[in-house]
Amino acid sequence: MKYRITHTTHYHYSQSVGLCQNEARLQPRNFWRQQCHHSHFDIQPPPTDFREWIDFFGNHITYFAIQQPHTQLTVTAISEVTIFPRRNNVDLLNQITWEQVSGLFQDTLLQGQAQSQQGQNQSQLSNQEQSFEILDARQYLLDSPMITVTPELANYAQPSFLANRPLVDVVNDLMQRIYKEFTYDPSFTTIATPLSDVLSHRRGVCQDFAHLAIGCLRAYHIAARYISGYIETATEAGQPRLVGADASHAWFSVYIPNTGWLDFDPTNNTVPLDQHITLAWGRDYADVTPLKGIAFGGGQHTLSVSVDVLRLE
Repeated sequence: MKYRITHTTHYHYSQSVGLCQNEARLQPRNFWRQQCHHSHFDIQPPPTDFREWIDFFGNHITYFAIQQPHTQLTVTAISEVTIFPRRNNVDLLNQITWEQVSGLFQDTLLQGQAQSQQGQNQSQLSNQEQSFEILDARQYLLDSPMITVTPELANYAQPSFLANRPLVDVVNDLMQRIYKEFTYDPSFTTIATPLSDVLSHRRGVCQDFAHLAIGCLRAYHIAARYISGYIETATEAGQPRLVGADASHAWFSVYIPNTGWLDFDPTNNTVPLDQHITLAWGRDYADVTPLKGIAFGGGQHTLSVSVDVLRLE
C-alpha cells in the first residue's frame, strides 16, 4: 500500500521572532514493513541553516534555523511511503509466556557479562546475535522522561498478567481493556499531563494510551517502546472512522523473542497492518516529538496542524 503524507504546522506570532531553531522528526522510517521513497520539507520563511542526521534510535532528524525577523512560520513535510503488511497473523500465535520473556531479559544480561569476561567461539555467534537483540530491547524496560513505573500501573495491569499466559495474549488483553475502559478526550490532557491523572480519570488521547500501556508492560519487566506516526484517513464503506485520522497518531510496540517487535494500537483496539505509517520510535513521546524548537521573541503565538494521508493507486 502506497501513501502520500502531507504534514503542515503553522505558527502565528503576535510579535516578530528574530531567531528560531527547530528540530523535526517528520520523515518516515525505513524498516522491514515500510519504505520511504522520498521526503522533503517546504519551510517558510526559508531557513538559513538546514541539516539532517540519524538519532540514537535510528530516527531521521531535520534541524533548521531561521535568522530573519518573521511573524509566521510554516513547516510542511511531504513524504511518500509504501507499507508492506504482514501476510498473516502467525506472529500473534507465539506462545512464549510473559514470565519467560521477563526472565529472558535478566538471563541475557548475565550471559552477556559472562561472555565478555570469558570470550566466545564461533558456535556462539548466533546466540550472540540474539543476545544483542535482547540487550538492545532492554533499554525499553527502563523508566523514561514521561513514563515512570508505579504500583498503580502494576495494579491496573495485573488482571492481564495471568500466570503462564502467552505474552501476545497479555498485550492483546491490555490493549482491549484500555480501549474499553478509557475515554478518548482531546480536551482533557496536554503533553504535560501526568500519566497518573490519565489513569485516575480514565481519559486521554492516543499519546496517553500508548504511555499507559508501555508503563503497564514495563511494570512487569516487558520491553515496550513508543511509536509516532499516522493512520490512513480513508475508511471502507460501513466501517467506523479510525480515531486519530487527519492528525499525528501514536501507538506502542512490544518485543517478543523469536518474533521481533509487534505493534498494538489501544486507541483503536487494533494490531497495525497496512493503515499505520511509522514516523519514529523511542522510549516515549519525548524521544520522538514531531516538531520542537525555541524562538527568540514572538510574544503570544497560535499553532495549527493539519495532516493528510492519501492512499495512492
